[in-house]
Amino acid sequence: MKQAFMVNADDDVPVTYQPQRFKVYTQKQLDKIPVLQRLPESLRFEMQVVANVLPFRVNEYVINELIDWDNVPDDPIFRLTFPQRDMLPPESYQRMADLLKSNPTPKEVKALANELRQDLNPHPAGQMELNVPRLDNEKLPGMQHKYRETVLFFPSQGQVCHAYCTFCFRWAQFVGDKELRFATNETENLARYLAEHTEVSDLLLTGGDPMVMKTRHLAEYLRVLLRPELAHVQTVRIGTKALSFWPQRFVSDDDADELLTVLAELVDNGKHVALMAHYNHWKELETPIARTAIQRIRNTGTEIRSQAPLVGHINDNPEVWARLWRTQIKLGIIPYYFFVERDTGAKHYFEVPLVKAWEIYRDAMKKVSGLGRTARGPSMSAGPGKVEIQGITEIQGEKVMVLRFIQGRNPDWVQRPFFAQYDEKATWLDHLKPAFGEKEFFFEAEYRAMQAQG
Repeated sequence: MKQAFMVNADDDVPVTYQPQRFKVYTQKQLDKIPVLQRLPESLRFEMQVVANVLPFRVNEYVINELIDWDNVPDDPIFRLTFPQRDMLPPESYQRMADLLKSNPTPKEVKALANELRQDLNPHPAGQMELNVPRLDNEKLPGMQHKYRETVLFFPSQGQVCHAYCTFCFRWAQFVGDKELRFATNETENLARYLAEHTEVSDLLLTGGDPMVMKTRHLAEYLRVLLRPELAHVQTVRIGTKALSFWPQRFVSDDDADELLTVLAELVDNGKHVALMAHYNHWKELETPIARTAIQRIRNTGTEIRSQAPLVGHINDNPEVWARLWRTQIKLGIIPYYFFVERDTGAKHYFEVPLVKAWEIYRDAMKKVSGLGRTARGPSMSAGPGKVEIQGITEIQGEKVMVLRFIQGRNPDWVQRPFFAQYDEKATWLDHLKPAFGEKEFFFEAEYRAMQAQG
């Protein structure tokens, strides 16, 4: 039995949690989830169709604690984790549905699924072509170095999650195709690369979710950063959804205390440790164990920053975001990014026009104090960099969208404003056209040259 060394935020009484068994359901066990039996058979079949193309994984904590089953299918956490028919284009859905009705072999289902996935842009923003770094002139799979100061590392044991988000832009990591997957366990190559690149100040462990790993494995990757030759790597970021999908990882799992000890060790040795938590909806913050996990992490000196995309059918409402940010501030979490849903996977189902995204962001910002206005956005993680929509205005009689780079493949692009023609239908950077009669945006020629170099 684990003692949470914190108090319940509501009643100031120490909370004790029994260890819980982690039970997960994937596409193969979809029909074994008891609560789904209350849903119509036609809806369950639709889930199976989509789950054979897009990855599905959910655990009992999400099922029992986060979803309001009296509000299904409209419940936001249900839509966040369970497949919906419209997540596939109509033609793709129908092809897979017809195949499943014909008693196919697993090989036939896999072949069609792989074909349909290729139409879903599995690796957006040049991940495979432009972001993979080199050591001794050899590519380092499982690493990305897109921005000068930050290296992304994909530990091989962490390329899964406690549950999958239906909109995930890294969905291709989870469909069993090694050619679509980033992963590595080469700790020494990571250390050598970082030692040779003293411009790198931040290492981001990502996935999947590094928090699915046992602490002993995660600690191997983290403690390497304490070597003297890596003193320039000042910030350690860990991208995770565990605070939402399995807060037991920080409270009652067998190695939860050990995990917190490792985080505290990094902090005590002068590293800035930031848990990059992925929160899509305020409901994820409401359970007592989720709040206890937040308290325990913060007691190590680790900072928690929150980020999420704006996604249709889940959080495309300013009231949802305002409540999310207000709750996070109350709990000591720093709102960090308000993303635009990426152009991959079920984007046609989840995407929100950029103009509407900015309106939602602005309306939500008006409802929070200055401490909640640290969330930057709406931000597109596009090929050239992170592009922020700063607003809509009129210049010399032309209605325009004001944009700027928060991050860029060329650091000289950062914070430089540029303008696009007003477009109420555009949902991504490549849908926009330059304003004022310009032929192209200022960065496009240089970005094409980068793409040509590979």
